[in-house]
Formats: sequence, C-alpha cells, structure tokens
Amino acid sequence: MSKFRSMIWAAAATALLAACGGGGDGDQSPAVHYSKLVVFGDSLSDVGSYATPGIVAQGGGKYTVNGSGAMIWVERLAAQIQVTAPCAAETGLDASGPFAALAAPATTHADCYDYAQGGSRVTDPIGVANAAVLPGDTSGYLGQLTVPVVTQMQNHLAAVGGSYAGDELVTVLAGGNDLFVNLATLSATVMAGGDPTAAATAAVTAMATAGGQLAGYVQSLVLAKGATHVVVVNLPDVGKTPFALSQDAQTQGLIEQMNQAFNDQLATGLSGVAGVLLVDLYTQSGNQAANPALYALTNITDTACDLTKTPIGSLTCSDATVIAGDISHYAYADTVHPTPYGYELIAEFVAQQLLVAGWL
Repeated sequence: MSKFRSMIWAAAATALLAACGGGGDGDQSPAVHYSKLVVFGDSLSDVGSYATPGIVAQGGGKYTVNGSGAMIWVERLAAQIQVTAPCAAETGLDASGPFAALAAPATTHADCYDYAQGGSRVTDPIGVANAAVLPGDTSGYLGQLTVPVVTQMQNHLAAVGGSYAGDELVTVLAGGNDLFVNLATLSATVMAGGDPTAAATAAVTAMATAGGQLAGYVQSLVLAKGATHVVVVNLPDVGKTPFALSQDAQTQGLIEQMNQAFNDQLATGLSGVAGVLLVDLYTQSGNQAANPALYALTNITDTACDLTKTPIGSLTCSDATVIAGDISHYAYADTVHPTPYGYELIAEFVAQQLLVAGWL
C-alpha cells in the first residue's frame, strides 16, 4: 500500500475512533452490522450479468482485466463489511449476428442481490449495446440486457416481499451510460443537420434530468421501502477517461458539462436526506488523474487491455489479452472501465467514507 493510501486509512480510523468517543483497548467491533449488500447500477458494479458460457470461455465476465482474484469495488466492499460476496441477480445475453455464440437466455437468480448490468441507464431500458439499437448501431449485436436502475430497484422489492429489512447496505452508482447515449444522440442529430447548440443543450438537460430521477428513485424505491444505509456514489470524472481524452476539446468540454449536470441534480435531490451517504467519486477520480503517483498509479491514459484482441472491450479482457509490460497499476482496463487496481482504489475510498460516517 502506498504511503498516501496508508495515511488515508489512518485518518479515517482516527475519525471513527473519535466519533466512538474513545481509544485504548475499547470495543473495536464495527459500528454497524449488515446482513447483505444490495447493488444497483451499471457496468461499474456488475459482477457477472453477462458471464455467459461463451463470455467465460474467452476468459471474461466482468468489466475489467478478468483473471484469478480480480475483483470489482462492490466485491471488495462486501468483504470489508463481512457479508457474502454479491452475485448477479440476472444473467444472460440477447446476442446475435457475429456474437450469436455468446447468447444465453435471461435467467434470474434467487438470493443474488447485485442487479447492476453493463449498459444500464437510470430510466430508459434501451441502454448501451442493447439489441433494440439495431440495425443502426451494430453494438446491439452483443445484446446486453441493460435493465434500467429504476426497474432493478423494483425487481429487488419484488424479490424480497416489497420492503427492506433495514440491515442491508445498499449501493447505487449509475449515469455513465446516460452520458454515452446522450452524447451519441447529439452526434447523430448534428450529422443529420440539426442545430449543434440546441443538441448540446438537450444533452446537458437530459443528464440533469437523469440525475434528479436517480435521486428520486433512491428516496421512493429504497429509503421509503425500509432501507436505512444507502451509499450513493456520484458519476466519476468521465472527462479523465481514455475515451474522453480521445475526443476533441469541444466534446471534452461538453462531457464535463453533462457529468456535472448529472452530479449536481443527484446531490440536490439527496441533500439532507437521512439514510444516504453521498460519496464524491467525481472529485476523487479527478484527484487521481491529477496526482497519479500519490495513488501508486503508473498509467492513467492508456488501456491495460489490448483492444485489438477484445472487440467488445474489457468484458472479455483477461490476463491473456492485455498489452505487454506491467499493467498492475494501470487505471483503466479499456477506455472507460477500471483495472482491478482501479476498482481497489474505489473500494478503499468508499470504505473510508463509511468509516468517517460511522457506517463501518
């Protein structure tokens, strides 16, 4: 562990000790005991929704560098709070065409509470690489299920009898796919002769709407149904990803506006709401990009995966398909998804915030 990260943990532990009002040899047990981890969101929290036999045969299953011991942040968080590792609530792929061999029927899994799916949006069921985007968008051949977050929350309530027990830790992280879809919509509008300024305004407005909607769903479908500890992670700084850095300056500026519009409305909608811990991953990811050495990051701009060998990105990336050299402390697996080390940094930051809040 780097000196900087050690200092973070020490500071968090000190804050927690002060909050508990003591020191020495007092009770060191966790402040809160959880029964399970319930996860809502997109690819950043997806533990294997699309780990079909065809995907697994290629060494894939999660959006990272897949391999022995590779975990994403919610898996690490589950270990931290001492609950069972999350498993995918629904698996399958509606793949077709060149990816037909990867297809598998949609199947729900009892007692699995990670509902996050790659490509999912906040409200719209047609997310990134969903089959419904065909024929105009060939990414649809992958056929990701992209169940939206609002439906994920509803599905969980149906699975547990309509309410939370109150001893779960719930995590929510979404918004990235709304950004990507709205950016693609803007591009298509301009290419069709539409007004660029109006299209950009519409994209930013749509992101603000999505952020406000997510805040509303957290209140009406999670907190109002009995959840008492809900960690809402805002949208990380997409502008610092390899994807955004490959765009022109104007597009990068628009991505920043969209990112902030979503996060601003998410924060506004959850301001002062009891039972919510809003984690500012946007600022943290920006700090990592500005000071990579402090976080022991050796590369923040290139992809650890050799994307010529993984045509669908990190979902099928493994130790066998990474670039040459040491990628153990790279930030990104593909153009938007973290490496296992990147996810480790997210998990540590979230756990730090839990400690300071007295939730861990």
